[in-house]
Amino acid sequence: MIDVSCALVLNDLEQVLAVRRGPAQSMPGCWELPGGKLEPGESAADSLVRELREELGITVTVQAALPPVEHAYPAFSIRLHPFVVRISDGTPVLTEHDALRWLHPADFPGLDWAAADVPVWRGYLAGQGFFTP
Repeated sequence: MIDVSCALVLNDLEQVLAVRRGPAQSMPGCWELPGGKLEPGESAADSLVRELREELGITVTVQAALPPVEHAYPAFSIRLHPFVVRISDGTPVLTEHDALRWLHPADFPGLDWAAADVPVWRGYLAGQGFFTP
């Protein structure tokens, strides 16, 4: 089981940041919520802050932790640790992904998502009380 942090990065218009996996990544062309693997001894929140700084050049403030989601791909399994965050400094710049979009909730179903991210954004759409806009 690989532990991975991911973020629902909200902007002032209550849109959520989605990034598309680049050709050098596994599952190229799939959209995902930004984040990455936890390093040994690192908390999920600390991992997320580090990953968003490294991959997108942004500093974020964590607003809420969401329930973890587990997903088994054919070759590996992951446990996603999702968080709701806001950008406190910077503008997203792509370094590993090949596209980004700010999405209104109604736009989520129209993208080809990495399967593990689907339960996270579906929870957002369902308004399960985890999100603090």
